[in-house]
Amino acid sequence: MKPLLFQQEAAKGHLSAWKCGALFMEPGTSKTRIAVELVNRINNLDLVVWVTPLRLIEPQGHLPSTKDEIQKWGGFHCKNVIYIGVETISLSQVKYINLYQRIKNAKRVFIVVDESSKIKNLSAVRTQRVLSLGEMTPFKLILNGTPFSKNILDVYSQMNFLSPKILNMTAADFENIFCRKKRIIKYLGKWKQRKIYDREFITGFENIDLLYSMTRHYVYEYDLNLQIKQYWNNYNYVIGEQEKEEYYYLKNKYLDNERLLMLNNNIFLEMTQKMQHSYCISESKFEVLDKHFQSYPIDQHIIFCKYIKSREECLKRYPKATVLNYQSESMGLNLQHLPLVIFFDKIWDYALRVQGSRRSYRVGQEKDCRYFDLTGDVGLEKLINDNIAKKGVQMEYFKKLSKNELKEIL
Repeated sequence: MKPLLFQQEAAKGHLSAWKCGALFMEPGTSKTRIAVELVNRINNLDLVVWVTPLRLIEPQGHLPSTKDEIQKWGGFHCKNVIYIGVETISLSQVKYINLYQRIKNAKRVFIVVDESSKIKNLSAVRTQRVLSLGEMTPFKLILNGTPFSKNILDVYSQMNFLSPKILNMTAADFENIFCRKKRIIKYLGKWKQRKIYDREFITGFENIDLLYSMTRHYVYEYDLNLQIKQYWNNYNYVIGEQEKEEYYYLKNKYLDNERLLMLNNNIFLEMTQKMQHSYCISESKFEVLDKHFQSYPIDQHIIFCKYIKSREECLKRYPKATVLNYQSESMGLNLQHLPLVIFFDKIWDYALRVQGSRRSYRVGQEKDCRYFDLTGDVGLEKLINDNIAKKGVQMEYFKKLSKNELKEIL
């Protein structure tokens, strides 16, 4: 087994002095290996619990699992290891109680929560249950692919899992101290007779130095920097006439209906989802890919899709490629043997986009990585590109636009 890289050794050294800690390291930095080292440094453990998204424990097809990755780095010294999906903890009362009893009856337990952003929502059942499990042992570690500084609001429950003493404040106090807010109110009708929208938005963060000082002993951050190159490419395609007809029909259906706007405050997301779905398997997208595959081997590709329809069509046409879904398969997988990535459908979520690119660009990768975007000839495609270019911050701005402004840009 290769020795730890400098940053991996630094992470291990930073957290070794503490019973709990957080690895907020970018995807591809081999957090799993560091976690194995940190767990194995604790002597006489009688139980290790690894909590992670279920798809990483039981991935589809030939994809590597969390167990495979852990065994790759020598496995745990502790003989009793439980791998459990965070979804299982939420959905199965029986399995949660069984796990609770196993932890309660053990003397020395180490709990690792992989992809800890899954417990960011303090009111969610899975978050509350994971927090309860964490109360029974001092040995805890969280792994997160999103850098700490880009994820301030989501930090509260994750730090509370490690220890409530780290922040020592309520969730409301945390938000008031570290978040800047703005209130948006919208009215219906010419004379603003009826309020239809009243929401408070977080516009930024403050007092970050204070937050760092409170958490610095327990958090290790690292940005991935490999000695290989990343190349970003774009293919334009023309959406078919029938698909464009449906696209503009949906646009006008939503934006010309005052009552619809009144009933659905999140009309922007619903509208754009349906509009994008209308052309997700446009034939010209496949014509572009067919030409692309004349220059690049199909079996070295990951193809990311947003919709079931587009995923099924890509699987049918390109069975040698690894076709994945953004939402459920862009995190955690080590696919460094696939250096070519196609983003078949565009997504608003910048974090998922980054996670997708890091399936191939990661520690151990020796080839240059190439990424290919497909961009259709409608306004929505440009809007999503703009949002990704600005790291996802444009989404809330787009939601606030008037229907006339949306008509013009879509």
